[in-house]
Amino acid sequence: MNEIQQGIIILFSAYSIVSLFYGYIEVKLNNNPYGIARLFGLLGVFVWGDALPIGLFWFSVSILVSVLQDWILFLLTISVFWMIRSGGEIIYWIAEQFAFNHRNKPHTLLFSNFFQKESIWFIYQVFWQLILVISIIFTIYFSAAWLNFKF
Repeated sequence: MNEIQQGIIILFSAYSIVSLFYGYIEVKLNNNPYGIARLFGLLGVFVWGDALPIGLFWFSVSILVSVLQDWILFLLTISVFWMIRSGGEIIYWIAEQFAFNHRNKPHTLLFSNFFQKESIWFIYQVFWQLILVISIIFTIYFSAAWLNFKF
């Protein structure tokens, strides 16, 4: 890995630890596991309860790729993570669309001023489907690059 890549891994690792720290505070001390964690969305942390396992996961990945000095493995892990995470989000938003008791009221969601009423739920579902497609493409690409690099 070059210096820029190492710097990115270090920043990513620090970002992961900070999310883990804030997640612990919000979940354990403030009893707020479902509170929105906007600052850590790039890690896949959407609510504070996500911050504990996901922050620890990304910190561990950062350590592993630093030890192995494997930038492509880092990118591959990101793409696989988002493939799995976006699949889960698709299921979540489909369930929200057909639930009787909604956790996410339409007016509280980003872009609800543009997509009126319940349509926001299927817009979120479609958004995550697009992320899934992109993640699958990147996963295939980085898998091939990683395997070519290894063999």
